[in-house]
Amino acid sequence: MSLKKMLFFLVFAFIFSINSYAEATQAENLREMFQNNKAVIYAVNIRTFNADDKNGNDIIDFSSGETSGTFLNAIERLDEIKNLGVNTLHLLPVTPVGTMKAIGTAGSLYALSDFRTFNLQLADIQSELSVKNQAKKFIDECHKRNIKVIIDLPSCGAYDLFLNRPDLFVTDSKGAAYIPADWADVRLFNVPDDETLFKSDIFILHKRFINNMLDIGADGIRADVATIKPYIFWKELIKYTREKNKNFLFLAEASEVWTKPASDKAYFTDYKKLLEAGFDGYYGDFFELKNWKTADKLNTSIQNRQKLFKKYNEKKSVIGSFATHDEVSPLITGGELFAKIIIWLNATLPLNPYYVDGFLQGDDYIYEYSHQKAAETFTDDEYYYVHQGQIDIFNFSRKPQGDSDILINEHKQAILLRNDFSEVIQKGKYIPIKTDNNKIFAYQRYLNGKSVIVIINKNLIKSEKIKAKIKHLNKKSKIDFIKTKEGNSLINSIFTSILTPGEIVVITAY
Repeated sequence: MSLKKMLFFLVFAFIFSINSYAEATQAENLREMFQNNKAVIYAVNIRTFNADDKNGNDIIDFSSGETSGTFLNAIERLDEIKNLGVNTLHLLPVTPVGTMKAIGTAGSLYALSDFRTFNLQLADIQSELSVKNQAKKFIDECHKRNIKVIIDLPSCGAYDLFLNRPDLFVTDSKGAAYIPADWADVRLFNVPDDETLFKSDIFILHKRFINNMLDIGADGIRADVATIKPYIFWKELIKYTREKNKNFLFLAEASEVWTKPASDKAYFTDYKKLLEAGFDGYYGDFFELKNWKTADKLNTSIQNRQKLFKKYNEKKSVIGSFATHDEVSPLITGGELFAKIIIWLNATLPLNPYYVDGFLQGDDYIYEYSHQKAAETFTDDEYYYVHQGQIDIFNFSRKPQGDSDILINEHKQAILLRNDFSEVIQKGKYIPIKTDNNKIFAYQRYLNGKSVIVIINKNLIKSEKIKAKIKHLNKKSKIDFIKTKEGNSLINSIFTSILTPGEIVVITAY
């Protein structure tokens, strides 16, 4: 077969697989998809998602006719996202942002200034639709493409909101509000942890937020720093929501490694209690991958979580939190090799794959304007504040993008495998593969005679030797090397190789 024909059939197979997968999941609600590890999640900042930076200086110059991202121009990218195999969008906060004691020239997305409406920065001012109806139109267009939508609920309030409603916040004897952690642009909400909660304005406002999400057709929320609010708050808010829509997803930003409150005046509700309160899932600890040197770290993480989930009456799951918007780009911490590892782990582990806009395009989130004095600002911050290496949530800045298709193609190959072996990936056992080299991450997903075998050299600097026995194989097993290099060998259930730095081997057997 010629190379041209081979490429044609590979592209056709990928498109057919993605479309079949979308058709299979369209009848399912997001909560069910998430619980069964069927959600492929893509996090976006609408303010930058389809921004048009014509002069290439990374910032949006409105005076030069450049445009930032809006709910309506975001629709233009939905087919592109669907063609990546994505079936769920996570929208970073779409609530109004504070402009006083602000961070960045547009204000942090997480500095919430109003629960009751939507961020006018995300509106197309040429449209006759209200900002709420623009948001609804965007979600309607997502649903037409069988894409579900999760929307972020910020954990704290902007200084602007504190000035207007100091009664909503924890204050000291002098009336000053508390700043959680080092989040200088937000203040800590005062959330009762007893029966007074139900009549409190802070709880009523959160219900108003939920009502807005239901009104526009959102499929779920992601609770920012969910640990910062008490168990009873989440239990009652989730109960309130599920009485209106039993299929609404609740995802908690929480992890096994987060064990302390963000402030000495803040609550701390750990991930186990959040799951007990009704959350369908949480972040897990996968963002620690960059620090894991040996395979036992990954295996322990997976096995402890699977054991925990058995304790709950309803199914629970996690996202592939290897590289969230709070993490420095893997292209900086480990380069392209590390990014590819994350793609294959996302595709084959028992979790819901998760990516941030720009990651698959190869964006390292390095912005030219970082910390420079701004030519124009919409807050009281005169500087372009940004976390270098992380997607910008503080300014009107460029669309996340890169100049390479390498990671997109890697992701397409990985998602094609995930879809072809969907039952194994979603329901199969996770079996750690014992090797003679603990630096090699190796595991098997197994179900009803079918296997997906993944072997990764986590060492990004040195080659590593490996010899390992693979279970559930016999002489009749059909073995396919999906991703490998010449010299790798699987004979009589024994895999041997010298894996190059960051090398990934993926094998299917049935």
